Amino acid sequence: MQEVTIGIGGAAGDGLDKSGDTLAKICGRLGLYVYAYNSYQSIIRGGHIWLKLRVGAEKVHNHGDQLNALIALNQDTIERHAPEVEVGGVIVFNADKLKCDPSLAKKGVTILPLPIGQITAELVKEHGALIPVMQNTVALGAVLYSSQLGLEKATSVITDTFKHKGQKVVDLNVGLLKCGYEYAASQSKPITKEWKFTNIGRPFTTGNEIFAIAAYAAGCKFYSAYPMTPASTILHWMCANSQKTGILVKQGEDELAVMNMTIGAGIAGVRAMCATAGGGYALMTEALGMAGIMEIPMVVVEVQRGGPSTGLPTKTEQADLFQVYGASQGEYPRLIVAPYDMADAYKTTVDAFNYADRYQMPVTIMSDLLLSEHHETVDKEAFPAEVKIDRGQIVTSWPEEKGKYKRFAFTESGISPRALPGTANTLYVNPSDDHDEESILISDMFTSPPIRRKIMEKRMRKMDNLLKELTPPQLEGPKDADVTLVTWGSTYGVVKEAAEQLNAAGTKTNILCIKYIYPFHAKEVTEILSKAKKKISVELNFTSQMARYIRSETGFAMDAYINKYDGEPYAPAELAQEIKDKLAKKPETLDVTEADAREIAYHYLRTHNGEKSRPGKIVQESVNGFGEPTWYIELTDRATGTKNGFMKVGLRTGATYTVERDAEPAKK
Repeated sequence: MQEVTIGIGGAAGDGLDKSGDTLAKICGRLGLYVYAYNSYQSIIRGGHIWLKLRVGAEKVHNHGDQLNALIALNQDTIERHAPEVEVGGVIVFNADKLKCDPSLAKKGVTILPLPIGQITAELVKEHGALIPVMQNTVALGAVLYSSQLGLEKATSVITDTFKHKGQKVVDLNVGLLKCGYEYAASQSKPITKEWKFTNIGRPFTTGNEIFAIAAYAAGCKFYSAYPMTPASTILHWMCANSQKTGILVKQGEDELAVMNMTIGAGIAGVRAMCATAGGGYALMTEALGMAGIMEIPMVVVEVQRGGPSTGLPTKTEQADLFQVYGASQGEYPRLIVAPYDMADAYKTTVDAFNYADRYQMPVTIMSDLLLSEHHETVDKEAFPAEVKIDRGQIVTSWPEEKGKYKRFAFTESGISPRALPGTANTLYVNPSDDHDEESILISDMFTSPPIRRKIMEKRMRKMDNLLKELTPPQLEGPKDADVTLVTWGSTYGVVKEAAEQLNAAGTKTNILCIKYIYPFHAKEVTEILSKAKKKISVELNFTSQMARYIRSETGFAMDAYINKYDGEPYAPAELAQEIKDKLAKKPETLDVTEADAREIAYHYLRTHNGEKSRPGKIVQESVNGFGEPTWYIELTDRATGTKNGFMKVGLRTGATYTVERDAEPAKK
């Protein structure tokens, strides 16, 4: 498959999102597929923001392994990412402000400095001085040439973006694009072969937008949230489209209010949803149990991020499984489900509302930052406007001759007839204490062990019937595989490609992706794992939470565990190599690699030195008096490239032991 990966780096406020969005729209209109991953920080200005767009002629499921083109909007991006550009690639930057030391780039990479002032001189005469962010458009034009994406669709996207500001602004931005394109054409060669464009447009969206759109399609009429990254963009979409959709949107003062308002809406009879991140979900859990005992249908989207506490608000992780599984005290019927890609997020959300109504229970959809916030082109057929809506057993009338209405009637299915407020002859109490069929409390004056037993059994019978409706997990890949990769959530996309790489290299590999967490298909998973030759779990957490959960439900332990918990998702080749190492029984090491040492040095320099230096040559030391081997890292001046100090970082601990500036290092 033909593909190209373009990276855009800079600081918050440099306009990366707009440049990335423009590039993605261009590719989308050409009929190409795009997967965009934005590694950002929780600040409005400054820091380091890194956006990768993987563009393919066929569907791409993750941000990939390579980097073919780099647009650097500041010097820090050149220092950090120029070495990542593959041979045959290109590095583009504003030569009036930045420079790229040739030693930073691989041999065979084109360094393309853009003399912005020179090549835009005519435009400046016509339109006046350029604002700094306009360098992005010139650089984008250069990359359009290098990637052979052309100017036609780019011009249409620029026109649509700026037409509300008038034709003069459109002409300026189209002119800037052409300046970069024509300069690149005069100074370099394309880095890709010609594409075969289909010009089939596709939605370019995020998982959070899909959760919101699917909720609307499913008939949601109430949405509540307190802003919390990475769930906030669901609230943004709901607010922006509330008048069109007819969805009442309420921002609560905190997550406790959010959950209780959502329960209230469910009691009132409308389809209701709320969303939050792990920290907010922690506040919601007592009320979630109340929804369970009161048998209230509602949907909660829990978007995982790095934790605990505030943790890493803008980084991805899959470490909330046991929090969600153990949410609230006691036991109650509920569904916990983790969609694995964008199309599945749409279907899962629609199904969640139906299951919530049919079984009169809360449903938690577990997402994560990667699924919720990355942008991706998806075939529009994955998002049908007309979906099945099943409201379950709702009582529309209750004649007196039927006797007293029993909201929590003991039934074989465990589902009791549900009456909405205002239905004649259906007066009842919605209690948070346990109760009998008529909703009379059995928690104080009228205690009754047999009634408690039967009401508990009634509620939990729902789970047996629900499990029969849920599609069991299926193996994907060759049945006689040498290794079975077990995963869940958004990690599926990279596991899928890593499996393809392993199969192509001769290691037969299949995948077991767990979607439905509770209730759990223990019988089916047991049968699959009992036939697996080697079982390796792949998760973005430290303790292999899904693997531990599977073992508790089936008794099967994995043969090996692969974990990532640095806040970033896996890349396919990186993961495939770790799988190979596990199969070869290569000793596991948590040592700081050379690449890690470089990043640790960058962190120190950014936080202590105002980014005036960069790490240079790195070598490993053994005898140094620190009780562990260390990485010896030369520091060089960014402006001159001359050595101006050194630092030492522990090979095992990552500790920064020594930093000396403007002095010759001791002899090693």
